[in-house]
Amino acid sequence: MNIHDNALARAAATFSPEELRRQFLVSGLFQPGELKLHWWETDRTVLGAAIPLATPLALPTPEGLRSAYFLERRELGVINLGGPGTIQVDAQAFTVAPLDAVYLGRGGQRVTFGSADPANPAKYWLLSYPAHTAYPHRQVAHQDVAGDRLGSPATANERILRRMIHPGTMPTCQVVMGVTSLQPGSVWNSMPPHTHLRRSEVYLYFGVPPGQAVFHFMGQPQETRHLVLHDGDAVLSPPWSIHCGCGTTNYSFIWGMGGENQVFSDMDPAPVGELR
Repeated sequence: MNIHDNALARAAATFSPEELRRQFLVSGLFQPGELKLHWWETDRTVLGAAIPLATPLALPTPEGLRSAYFLERRELGVINLGGPGTIQVDAQAFTVAPLDAVYLGRGGQRVTFGSADPANPAKYWLLSYPAHTAYPHRQVAHQDVAGDRLGSPATANERILRRMIHPGTMPTCQVVMGVTSLQPGSVWNSMPPHTHLRRSEVYLYFGVPPGQAVFHFMGQPQETRHLVLHDGDAVLSPPWSIHCGCGTTNYSFIWGMGGENQVFSDMDPAPVGELR
C-alpha cells in the first residue's frame, strides 16, 4: 500500500516558533463559567474544556458539526480536573470526583456539566471523535484504576500511567484516554518516544505549577521541534509526529487518542539515539 506523505509533516520543520504554536498548541481553554470547543481536522477531533460555576453548562451543537445534537454521530470522553461535579446526559447523571472519567456514547441528546461547589468548581476536559455505533455511557473512578508504574528515577521518567477510557475497561468506537503522573524528581514523559500512523493524539498538561513549564517535543523523528507549555495547555499530535516532554518539575498530563486502531502498544519506535 502506498502511503502519501502529509505536506504539513515536511513543512513543520521550517515553521517559526509562532507558526508552530498556531498549528499545534491550544491554550486558554479553561475559563470559569465557560465551555470552549476546538475542531482539529485530523481524525475529525473535537477538544475542549468546561468550568461550570453556579449554573450548569450545556454541551452545544456547533454549526460546523452539521448535526441535530453534538452526540448524534459522535462519542465523548470527559475527565474532571477540578472539584466534585455532576455530568448529566438525558435522564442519566454521573457524580464525578477529581480525576474521574466519564464516557458518553453516541446518541445522548442533552448533556450538561455542573459543579458541586462554585467556589471549587469542576474542570472538565473534553475529547470527542466520530462514532459508528452506540455504546453505553459509563463512569470510571480514578481511585479504582491502579495504573502501571513505568520508567525509573535513574532516567528521570518514573511515572504512573492509568488507562481510564480504554478497551480493557469499556467498549468505545475510537476514543481512548488516560492520565499519566510524573513522580517527584522525574520530568520526562513518553520515553522512549514513538509515532503511531494509525491514530492521532492530544496531550493536555496539568498540575504544572506557576512559573514552571513543560518542553514538549514533536515533529518527525529526524526533524524534531519543541513547544513550551504551561498549565492547561493542549498539544495536537499528528500521526507522523513524536510526542514526549520534559518539565522543569514533575507534572501530569491526559493523553487521548482517536483513529482506526485502539491497541495501546501499536507504536512505531523512535529510539532516543536516532533522534535529530
